[in-house]
Amino acid sequence: MFKKAVEPKSQQRLSGADRKKLKRAIRDRFRNASDPHIDLLLPPRSMHISIVEITVSKYPNRVLVYGLEGDCPMFYDGDGRGSEIFPTVYALWKVPDLLPAFTLKGGEVSRFVLGGADLMFPGIQIPAEGLPSFSAGEPWAVKVPGNPAPIAVGTTTVSSTEALKAGLRGKALRISHYYLDTLWESAENCHVPNAGFLEDVVFEDPAFCSASQASDSCQDDSSAGQTNAISNEHIGDSSSADGTPSIPYSASVEDTGATDEVSEQITTAMVDLQIVEDAAGIESNVDNQHLLSVEDVDALLDKCLLQALHTTVKDKDLPMPGSILWSSHVLPCRPSGITLDIKKSSYKKLAKWLQSKSASGLISVKEDKHKKEVTLSSVNRNHLDYTSFKPEKKKVERNEQSTKNNANEGQLHKLLDVVEIYKPTTHVNPIFAAIGADTGKLYSAPEASQIVFGYIEKEKLVKQTDKSIVVLDATLCDALFKGAIKKGSMYPTEIHKKDIGQTFINRMQAHHVVTRGSDSIVRKGGLKPLQIVTERRQGNKKVTKLSGLESFLIDAEILASELQKKFACSTTISELPGLMAYVWRNCLENPSKLMRYPVGYLMLQPYVKTSLREAALVFSIVSRIDILRRHD
Repeated sequence: MFKKAVEPKSQQRLSGADRKKLKRAIRDRFRNASDPHIDLLLPPRSMHISIVEITVSKYPNRVLVYGLEGDCPMFYDGDGRGSEIFPTVYALWKVPDLLPAFTLKGGEVSRFVLGGADLMFPGIQIPAEGLPSFSAGEPWAVKVPGNPAPIAVGTTTVSSTEALKAGLRGKALRISHYYLDTLWESAENCHVPNAGFLEDVVFEDPAFCSASQASDSCQDDSSAGQTNAISNEHIGDSSSADGTPSIPYSASVEDTGATDEVSEQITTAMVDLQIVEDAAGIESNVDNQHLLSVEDVDALLDKCLLQALHTTVKDKDLPMPGSILWSSHVLPCRPSGITLDIKKSSYKKLAKWLQSKSASGLISVKEDKHKKEVTLSSVNRNHLDYTSFKPEKKKVERNEQSTKNNANEGQLHKLLDVVEIYKPTTHVNPIFAAIGADTGKLYSAPEASQIVFGYIEKEKLVKQTDKSIVVLDATLCDALFKGAIKKGSMYPTEIHKKDIGQTFINRMQAHHVVTRGSDSIVRKGGLKPLQIVTERRQGNKKVTKLSGLESFLIDAEILASELQKKFACSTTISELPGLMAYVWRNCLENPSKLMRYPVGYLMLQPYVKTSLREAALVFSIVSRIDILRRHD
């Protein structure tokens, strides 16, 4: 719906009655929408706060977009009648539970969704409790595992019952709006909710994952503490008067049996546990990451930032949001096997760390109060920390390097090379003969210029008073100007050195060499460009014609197949009208008409392309016509 950029026809503010009508429609359509949620997305009018106006933009395709004035779009109506209202991703980032959401199997699947494709059932992560219940035509959102912010909105194509009957195959959600589409870009302050949102893909949020891991560890500690308290309390209640615990015999036997069973399971698991080494032979030890002190994490942060500023952060990419700087530039520069977490540093937050680097003068940052995000505006590349830092070069394995070299070599064989060459003519043959150069050879432009300057040096034609002027003798004057000057005009006696080369080349016959891989061909004349013509057929249907491929050694069938795959269109190949077409039209269809013309008439016609097979066939036809004429 918002794949292509379309300008709205009009934009106006909503009145109080329209505000109430819109909120009522949202409350009726979304069962999870509460009044606080709606007031958060569409603030009400109040005497205590400044009035936030709600605007509606009308598009040519009848779509209505509701948003806050000077802020982000919040809702859109697909048909303009109020029956297909959907929240935008900006609204879902504020209220993630407004819509039920499908979770993708991984962040890589988000590339297809952000490319404009609909969501398929094979790309959905089915929870352990099974597929949730839904009906066809319901609004649902799309999320990435480990990231609470939705990335797309759409409607279900089938119900959950029909999906299970079909074996969870086919289209699950028809996407109408997604992150990075034109509706998202229409906001005056486009922003991303977390560091997991990249330029063309969405991954898990590092902050969300670290927070969830911390909460899980806290829950484990509290449960362990409760277990210890319960056990201690039980022991205290069953203790005897002398302070020694008195445990009943039956209970002790059961506990002992359970303890032995658990200890046996743990022993078996420890025996089966093996340390797996990676391909490089380095064991991954997670405990080493916890050994890093706060000072070590701060130093690692500074090192990764300087490495990113030297290698990947370019001045043309600035200004850059802090989340993009962190996820796309700083994190990839960390050493392998080490998890870089900003919360384990002394800064605790990304904005505070960037502001400290800005205070030192290394970078300049600006804080957006609306987005609540810090943006990198410039880099001081004359700073002492920047100039004294030496970036590390990534080591490339020999196998990978050889693979890349082979790929590059394979690509070089397919490259096109066109060189202009020139053949000596009768005008310049005396110059070549005087130098002793071969007149039957083809020369490039620098080689031809070298020939004429060699003749000038041999004959000592440079003017003594002015070294930039060449005095023309009879041979050189005829080579450059004979037949090119009108009768009655005087031939020049001198010429500037800068004009000799081009004038001499213009007197030679132009050729060109086309090389593609191992194939090469030499043709007379200049290289003819490709001709692309667009025609309109059958109403609004358009046909694009491409001719002149043979000049660049392009196989028409291979190109047609590639274009058919690339643009999802139909392609056909037709031969240009050449010698055979002319013979077929004039000789076989109407031989009596051709009998009135001389035999050599066929051979005097200009043709586009002639192969040896066609030429042989034409000669046989002409000979038969000649025999028939003699017989008559």
